[in-house]
Amino acid sequence: MINHMLKNIDIFVCPKCKGNLKTTVREIECQKCHSKYEIKNGIPLFYYEEQENLPQKAVTSKMKAFYEKTPFPNYENTDDVPGLIQKAQRSIFAYLLNQLIPYNIRVLEVGCGTGQLANYLGIAHRSAFGADMCFNSLKLAQQFRDRNEIERTGFYQMNLFNPIFKEESFSFVICNGVLHHTGDPYGGFRSIAKLVKKDGYVIVGLYNKYGRITTDIRRLLFSFFGDRIKALDPRIRKNDINEIRKLTWFLDQYKNPHESKHTIDEVLGWFDQTGFEFVNSIPKISIFNKFNGKDEDLFEINSSGNLFERIMCQLILMLSGGGEEGGFFVMIGKRIK
Repeated sequence: MINHMLKNIDIFVCPKCKGNLKTTVREIECQKCHSKYEIKNGIPLFYYEEQENLPQKAVTSKMKAFYEKTPFPNYENTDDVPGLIQKAQRSIFAYLLNQLIPYNIRVLEVGCGTGQLANYLGIAHRSAFGADMCFNSLKLAQQFRDRNEIERTGFYQMNLFNPIFKEESFSFVICNGVLHHTGDPYGGFRSIAKLVKKDGYVIVGLYNKYGRITTDIRRLLFSFFGDRIKALDPRIRKNDINEIRKLTWFLDQYKNPHESKHTIDEVLGWFDQTGFEFVNSIPKISIFNKFNGKDEDLFEINSSGNLFERIMCQLILMLSGGGEEGGFFVMIGKRIK
């Protein structure tokens, strides 16, 4: 049940003391502090929270309870590998990751939710890791993995502020839609950035401060007039999305207990402070630089633009109503230090 962990045991550490681990069929033990971790439904439970940072802990606890109740995204009727591949390839982002991330490397998705991307990337010859704090989401991910025998993907319960991996263990670390639901987004970024190898890549997706304005207005209207007007959200009006997906989207966008918003310049500052150089973004920063769809090279170095271009990029995102993803933007950095 934990063959994936055993094959990669060299990169695992205790989240409490960073000691090496040893495993048995039922539990995992730290060889340094002797903490023991349960294995449930084939998922190692490494979730650990330090006691001191109370504001961060309060946010984490609220978010954990929310996503345990509402796993996101849902697998719907995608219950086999061909179905997952077909669904993933409708997403340009997932398609490009699969096309551009090399084989025979380790890839980590932090905040993997129900693990659809991690399972998709693990179908090819990569060692994929999905980490999340919510057991119910991981259980869905693990069930799909086991049912379809995706042996190169493994799922682990983890607090991103207390990683279970050694520093510089991964060529790619993906963290989409996660940090803005924490009490310390930059602290969370620093934590996961340490896991990236030199010349490796971090991919981080966040809500944009300007692109999120339309969603905030809709949220305010819902609070006044109730959920009966939720068709104001363009995704809810789509006919090609089933009711389960619409509900999970609505809850995630409008009923989430905590979110923060961020700017391009803020994330560029994160990159500078942690030894990363800017590589690319979605949407593109320069209004003169076109995103090439499925022909885009996500890992080709682009200009981070000037202040005017960065402001214009975010204003366009705001004027478009936040786009399909509700004001979401993605930044890619390469570790150079």
